[in-house]
Amino acid sequence: MNKELLEKLSEITPEEKKILEGMKTIERDIYMMREGSVVNAKKLLESGKLISIRPHTRFVSFPKHTHDYVEVVYMCKGETKHVINGREIVLKEGELLFLGQSATQEIMKAEKDDIAVNFIILPQFFHSSLAMIGEEETPLHRFLVNCLGKNADGPCFLHFKVADVLPIQNLVENLIWTLLNETPNKRRINQTSMGLLFIHLLNYTDKLASDDNGEIFRIFRYIEENYRDGSLTELSEILHYDLYNLSREIKRKTGKSYTELVQEKRLSQSAFLLKNTNMSVSDVALNVGYENISYFHRKFTARFGLSPKKFRDCK
Repeated sequence: MNKELLEKLSEITPEEKKILEGMKTIERDIYMMREGSVVNAKKLLESGKLISIRPHTRFVSFPKHTHDYVEVVYMCKGETKHVINGREIVLKEGELLFLGQSATQEIMKAEKDDIAVNFIILPQFFHSSLAMIGEEETPLHRFLVNCLGKNADGPCFLHFKVADVLPIQNLVENLIWTLLNETPNKRRINQTSMGLLFIHLLNYTDKLASDDNGEIFRIFRYIEENYRDGSLTELSEILHYDLYNLSREIKRKTGKSYTELVQEKRLSQSAFLLKNTNMSVSDVALNVGYENISYFHRKFTARFGLSPKKFRDCK
């Protein structure tokens, strides 16, 4: 990390000064509106802002809590230990931790050289960023939306071990720098940077840990990349899963079968092609993996309520 940025984030805060002088706990009034364990965005975000950052408080443990916003923790130097819904996570230098609003978090005491930065983000900040990974609804898009919202059925956290991925490190550093400095078009720059960060993170699901152990993320990514000609058999071999057990696991975690997820992706992609290209309907069908054109027509009409031709004419 840039030396100047790291020095800025390493400064002893007024709260940390009180702790070093003998205060035994965090200063609750900084984080919480009332009695309870919810850290409130209104305490940490200026009015009208969707995103902010603050250095993680060192020298004392942070007791179990939840957030009414999305938190992203980036480890600038050293490491911090977190307990998320009862599971211990060690966040090391260069790693990212995304926490959804349904996660409970406890943080062990950090020392002087354990420098982390917390991004405090309202969910609506992500709208334009998520659009950058595809405007059409896809299983992967929905997974991220669930992660970043209040949906208790989604994962509580995503832990990306990406210290060795330079583009991701650069993007996070850019976000931190922009948020610490007055920059024209700050919101657009930050939302675009976050969108680029998502795009890069999608390439590193092998470096992902979550309360689902990243498996469902890898399943969605496989479908995104192989919806034309992939197979459940090939996916089971990649994940080293028994075919029958993988089929059951997909159904349990998504509520849909593998075939239904593939169908969903093919139809959303065909809708995108019909709206944005001049390809013939039959070529669109073949492009997304349908060899039987009549079958494609039936499925498309059932999904969108219009034939492919009428759907295109409505654009």
